[in-house]
Amino acid sequence: MEALMHQVCQRLLRRLPRALTVQSRNHSSCANHHSRHIPPTLLVSRLYQPSNLRDVGQDGRLPGEMTCKSQRLMQQAGLIHPSSPGCYHYLPATVRSMEKLVRLIDQEMQGIGGQKVDMPSLCSAELWKSSERWDLMGKELFRLQDRHGADYCLGPTHEEAVTTLVAYQSTLSYRQLPLLLYQITRKFRDEPKPRFGLLRGREFYMKDMYSFDMSEEAAYGTYESVCQAYTRLFSRLGLRCVQVQADTGNIGGKLSHEFQLPADIGEDRLLVCGTCSFSANVETMSPGRTDCPQCKTGALVESKGIEVGHTFYLGTKYSNIFNANFNNPQNKPTITEMGCFGLGVTRILAAAIEVMSTEEGIRWPGLLAPYQVCVLPPKKGSKVDEVAGLAEELVHTLGETLPHLRGEVVLDDRTLMTIGKRLKDASRLGYPYVVVVGQDALEETPRFEVICQQTGEMMFLTKDGLVDLVGRIETI
Repeated sequence: MEALMHQVCQRLLRRLPRALTVQSRNHSSCANHHSRHIPPTLLVSRLYQPSNLRDVGQDGRLPGEMTCKSQRLMQQAGLIHPSSPGCYHYLPATVRSMEKLVRLIDQEMQGIGGQKVDMPSLCSAELWKSSERWDLMGKELFRLQDRHGADYCLGPTHEEAVTTLVAYQSTLSYRQLPLLLYQITRKFRDEPKPRFGLLRGREFYMKDMYSFDMSEEAAYGTYESVCQAYTRLFSRLGLRCVQVQADTGNIGGKLSHEFQLPADIGEDRLLVCGTCSFSANVETMSPGRTDCPQCKTGALVESKGIEVGHTFYLGTKYSNIFNANFNNPQNKPTITEMGCFGLGVTRILAAAIEVMSTEEGIRWPGLLAPYQVCVLPPKKGSKVDEVAGLAEELVHTLGETLPHLRGEVVLDDRTLMTIGKRLKDASRLGYPYVVVVGQDALEETPRFEVICQQTGEMMFLTKDGLVDLVGRIETI
């Protein structure tokens, strides 16, 4: 008996390595299979977008006071949700749009030599007292104390912080100038009456850039370079912005311009000459003036605008206070000339929706749409239900054929709803292109109904025609 058991054990031991090898191969095969798997289809039913699309026009059913079109549309579409006065939850679709806008801003700022940093939101009161802005800012500044009684504020801007940072580098050389440092972070301002959704809030995202130059002439050159970058950025977004003469306000400096998006909801009053390129905020002009100070012949026409960017030439206001020096060609310490340049990230997003959208639906700048294409399969149980599989196949084809559209195509799988209802939702959410898989997909060469939301144009295309059309979509 013992001899028999010994023989069985020996046989099992001889087979064990082979079994383990086969198992290992099977696992390896599975791993290779999963590494090649097609990314899962983005389904509308799975997106976290708690919308109120059925309630368009019934503003009282939405939380918070609706004060403008962009706020109403963004809340109804599940893009934002109010938290407290002037503060909002940014939901996934909004975050996608913001990330795209941030990438666009990064391209333009780094294209002119900008270097990205990230400075603390919590700022020491001592810095702000040194620049005398601790008192100058008044109640707009969020102030707090730590457990030791030290005073701080939540930074609305970072002139003091960045100038101190540069001042610590005692070996800064003229060869390193111009130095352009920027960040894209949350900012805080205690607005007395926050309103208009993301257009005027207490907590918001802003791009703020700070420049350090070796001379006044060089600083003006940098100033012009940033203004040109802003103009390119708004042009890429398809937004018609006006650069207007502006007041320096509590930031100070010698020169200032605002980038204004003309809109009836705008809180800024602008004077624009119809003859030449002159434009100004009314705050900078004599009351009642209607003649243009630049061309002397044109008349100034008043309009309203939403401020989406602001530029300042600061001179040595902050660099003198905090001793931000550089070593000149003679190796002698010299005060830097500064500028600061802001872009309202969340404000650009809301302002674009405000000026581009209809009353019923959101229209995005093409580059910023959360998703570029929405594919609608037929209603479950309908006469054309048999082509439903073509819809998912189409989503995969677009992603595989056009790599720049991966993650940009969604499938509206809510097939218990009619095509009509889903088309309305797609219009309200603002997908640039909507593709309907319907009756024409039954033809020998299937065709798909394609709707361009920006123009309202409708066309019927084959799969190859559709790939050619959406292949021209620019993404970032």
